[in-house]
Amino acid sequence: MSKPSLSNLINEFETAQAARTLPDFGPGDTVIVNVKVKEGNRERVQAYEGVVIARKNAGLNSSFTVRKISHGYGVERVFQSFSPVIESVKVKRRGDVRSAKLYYLRSLEGKAARIREDLAAVAKAKAEAKAAEAGE
Repeated sequence: MSKPSLSNLINEFETAQAARTLPDFGPGDTVIVNVKVKEGNRERVQAYEGVVIARKNAGLNSSFTVRKISHGYGVERVFQSFSPVIESVKVKRRGDVRSAKLYYLRSLEGKAARIREDLAAVAKAKAEAKAAEAGE
């Protein structure tokens, strides 16, 4: 009987850990990330809403970066996709962008930093929701 390779063991472990399924979102989308915040001995859920400017797909090490404007300052936060700190992710708005990383938004402000909405994706989501409703 041969010993299993280390890479096979790591792959099995990662697939077991990566049980969470996040909604389909990408750069340019506005998301609401509900984050568990621990304050002393209490735990509460805080919503973090912003634009996804980067997505890193690396198995268990996958992450995404969300940027928001808070009191006039740009704030970015990197979330690990499979972290237990994330309670849920909801896509609020689909963005129509051509680039995979939107780091150029850091140098823009006001109306220049707006992202056009992807109306085709919105129509597709509505059609899928209607079909799912009719199927029930």
